Amino acid sequence: MTSTVPNAVEHADAQQPPITMFGPDFPYAYDDFLAHPAGLGQIPATEHGTEVAVIGGGLSGIVAAYELMKMGLKPVVYEADRIGGRLRTVGFDGCDDSLTAEMGAMRFPPSSTALQHYIDLVGLQTRPFPNPLAETTPSTVVDLKGESHYAETIADLPQVYRDVAEAWNRCLEEGADFSDMNRALRERDVPRIREIWSRLVEKLDNQTFYGFLCDSEAFRSFRHREIFGQVGFGTGGWDTDFPNSILEILRVVYTEADDHHRGIVGGSQQLPLRLWEREPEKIVHWPYGTSLASLHDNRAPRPAVTRLHRTAGNRITVTDAHGDIRTYPAAIFTAQSWMLLSKIDCDDSLFPIDHWTAIERTHYMESSKLFVPVDRPFWLDKDEETGRDVMSMTLTDRMTRGTYLLDNGPDQPAVICLSYTWCDDSLKWLPLSANERMEVMLKSLGEIYPKVDIRKHIIGNPVTVSWENEPYFMGAFKANLPGHYRYQRRLFTHFMQDRLPADKRGIFLAGDDISWTAGWAEGAVQTALNAVWGVMHHFGGTTDPANPGPGDVYDEIAPVELPED
Repeated sequence: MTSTVPNAVEHADAQQPPITMFGPDFPYAYDDFLAHPAGLGQIPATEHGTEVAVIGGGLSGIVAAYELMKMGLKPVVYEADRIGGRLRTVGFDGCDDSLTAEMGAMRFPPSSTALQHYIDLVGLQTRPFPNPLAETTPSTVVDLKGESHYAETIADLPQVYRDVAEAWNRCLEEGADFSDMNRALRERDVPRIREIWSRLVEKLDNQTFYGFLCDSEAFRSFRHREIFGQVGFGTGGWDTDFPNSILEILRVVYTEADDHHRGIVGGSQQLPLRLWEREPEKIVHWPYGTSLASLHDNRAPRPAVTRLHRTAGNRITVTDAHGDIRTYPAAIFTAQSWMLLSKIDCDDSLFPIDHWTAIERTHYMESSKLFVPVDRPFWLDKDEETGRDVMSMTLTDRMTRGTYLLDNGPDQPAVICLSYTWCDDSLKWLPLSANERMEVMLKSLGEIYPKVDIRKHIIGNPVTVSWENEPYFMGAFKANLPGHYRYQRRLFTHFMQDRLPADKRGIFLAGDDISWTAGWAEGAVQTALNAVWGVMHHFGGTTDPANPGPGDVYDEIAPVELPED
């Protein structure tokens, strides 16, 4: 069992098909689309070499640019900061290059099958991530209200934690048809997925995560709800998600996005960086040896976009931070949505008014992390009195909330994520410097582990991030509030532009913010592929009949449409 509180009912049949992020809102097999030998589609030869603007060099932008390049188009990538977006891997000054910290995405579920396609494509390796009570996590300490419990499995925790686990399973089964939906997703049974989800969307769109728990007889105990919020399931406490829509949480648990996580060896930012440099074997129009980097001056993206507006012929005109003005027949926008409201001067005519409303209503979660490098994985030392690990992966209601221990082998320098927090817990750190944050965290952990001198093992300065304070992000990831389903549907389906007036076409939204599974890199990849299909279609291109794209089958699997009146 990999979760402090399991996020799924245990299944007896080990022969079931593996789970993937196949819906439930848009049950399209992106992994099959990517794996098919026919490729993602083709555009008319008359369009080969045509420039397309890709705004944002995060994972979604780089995936979209890479696939457009393979079709014979010339993507022009704009990036305000660095390639990678929220896949950001940093080192520690004065320490070995092998010591890295994942400031953004750091753990990826096996159900992220489209993401895994690109991980495999560029030759990256993954390894288990040490989440609470994961099979490969040596030990976990749960510290609540000043009382600590050491555990290697959930069976080692007091009975109340197992009661909370059972309550969550019952809550999911009774309120969200968990087993039925999980089975339908595994079997890719689209009619059944749509039948279950249509009913739940209509029933639960206005419900918070916390309200969903309170409506369940299984969670009638406030104490159980409190423990569940502080300890959570999979990655730790989820009380910071309590105000969000329960539909967001159901998407996570149905697809096991919060379980069986793996980290990318050497850091997640390698994925977009390697795609940027990769020379695909199958490519149209461009000579063999072409890469995204080679299509750009000095092998670097264009700088930040400062203005977007429409010009004659429904073209998209882009002004960048160097004052350079270029006009394109199509563009993909993958940066953080709020950039369109603040940092970039935009024409109202870029999008329909309902889409502007959806962008304005997008709700973002705050998030902070702080890492320190240490001389070795000292936490694996054994306490002489108890025989236990002297320190463990830690979940607590103290300021640190979640502490993760990341080792590179015995006696090798290692890394501790002293704290990973969200929302209000993240805002508590915002005014503090990295060193000030470290002092508070060491004090909190010292109260949990009075025998352990963490400070003596630290070999370099801490590194930290608060994503809400990052000028090109203003938040960690999107999380819909109750009643936001309609807004998200508008953003996700924006790639289907035949339904839009002619003067609103040509610019395509993509990225984590646009996806149904925000907070997971899989959503960034899926929306990139939607946008690639949209651009291909915009240029008069088609997919192979044997490998229909997301737009080709849209009418069969379109997200539920709730009434507006």
